[in-house]
Amino acid sequence: MQVLYKSTRGKKETVTASMAILKGLSEDGGLFVPTSIPKLDVSVEELAKMNYQETAYEVMKRFLTDFTEDELKSCINNAYDDKFDTKEIAPLHQADGAYFLELYHGATIAFKDMALSILPHLMTTAAKKNQVKNEIVILTATSGDTGKAALAGFADVPGTKIIVFYPKHGVSPIQEKQMVTQKGNNTYVVGITGNFDDAQTAVKKMFNDKQLAEELDRAGYQFSSANSINIGRLVPQIVYYVYAYAALVRQGAIQAGDEINAVVPTGNFGNILACYYAKQMGIPYKKLICASNENRVLYDFFRTGTYDRKREFILTTSPSMDILISSNLERLIYRIAGENAAKCAEFMQSLSTGGEYTITDEMKAQLKDFYGNYCSEEETAQTISSVFKDSSYVIDSHTAVAAGVYKKYIKDTNDRTPAVIASTASPYKFTRCVMEALTGEKSALDDFALADALANLSGVKIPKAVEEIRTAPVLHDRVVNAPEMPETVKELLGIHA
Repeated sequence: MQVLYKSTRGKKETVTASMAILKGLSEDGGLFVPTSIPKLDVSVEELAKMNYQETAYEVMKRFLTDFTEDELKSCINNAYDDKFDTKEIAPLHQADGAYFLELYHGATIAFKDMALSILPHLMTTAAKKNQVKNEIVILTATSGDTGKAALAGFADVPGTKIIVFYPKHGVSPIQEKQMVTQKGNNTYVVGITGNFDDAQTAVKKMFNDKQLAEELDRAGYQFSSANSINIGRLVPQIVYYVYAYAALVRQGAIQAGDEINAVVPTGNFGNILACYYAKQMGIPYKKLICASNENRVLYDFFRTGTYDRKREFILTTSPSMDILISSNLERLIYRIAGENAAKCAEFMQSLSTGGEYTITDEMKAQLKDFYGNYCSEEETAQTISSVFKDSSYVIDSHTAVAAGVYKKYIKDTNDRTPAVIASTASPYKFTRCVMEALTGEKSALDDFALADALANLSGVKIPKAVEEIRTAPVLHDRVVNAPEMPETVKELLGIHA
């Protein structure tokens, strides 16, 4: 069965999966969603016998129906290889009364690697399929992890260039060092003086700028996106929720057909939406527990039905979740609005112009699969400390937000259904806040000396990704104001007015 893609905002035409991956965003500013979510008609017993690559093929072939078997398997095998430092790609670790799904064993030690190691292969395959002659320019805003994972994925990939904008003072020192030391003749990294939402808003604006698109086309370029708004990033994320369920069956932790819960630290809403799609495919996830940090815009939305970005932007120790506009939520809104694109477009317009929207009671009733809560900075640090004390297991600050919220969920509901917690980054990516939480004191050491201290304390080896950047030279040092981003892009691509 062919699955096609359409916009959440009403542009009537449908496009193939490969075209949706190439475009990134629809011309009307909407996000691409599948016309129907395919059922996963493979038994759990069969899935339990599969490795990660085989599971990826079973899930992705149902969404990316215009890719041939050879094309898709080639993309999968090129992505999930020895770039990952564990054989099973996404291992489960039992600790603290839950199963931590470790999604950080890729090249940049964060969950973004799970999708961004395959996206360049999907995109270059899609370009060939659609006879694209232009060079593809990946334009991305990052709150810390997407940037480096996308840079690592696209570095020196023929026929592509990648430009990443990040908030200069809104990422961890190791996140920044990972980006600004990135090699590759086609890579560009630019800091901005605003926050992530400023960067993301400017990037979306450039995608919708017809005049800019014409200028690019004349120069032989076209934009595409590596942000989680690209369906080519969302589909690979569904895989690990299917894999986690099958792994629990394989380990005998649950029986096929048993329900499990998922707990996901959430900023842009892509990671938890992937789990929602896995549930729609037939994997028996019961509750999707959405964990926010002090920027609790999603917690408030699930509580009240009003999405309101008009609030103070708080810089926390979990910077990848410091987001007030959760772009992927639009896909869920479209779904619970009965796939009414006009209604969805109205909500997004209201968010853009007035800073908020409120869903109807009927829509709110369809959110019963979700539970939202948040952790304060103090609770996050406390969770890092208590998980290590009780289970000798070190987690990063984003995973700690999820683990802390899971404790609140159990307290609120007394629901003891087995739970998978998405562990989204290595503790070595956020060594300062992890070490401060574990020792209870502020440190004067730099982040690399802290990594050594963490290795001594925890016995967990420092990942290659951190060792490599310790002494790497800074190759990207440009910083601009958000309004200067379009001019900067043109300058980097050598397009002159």
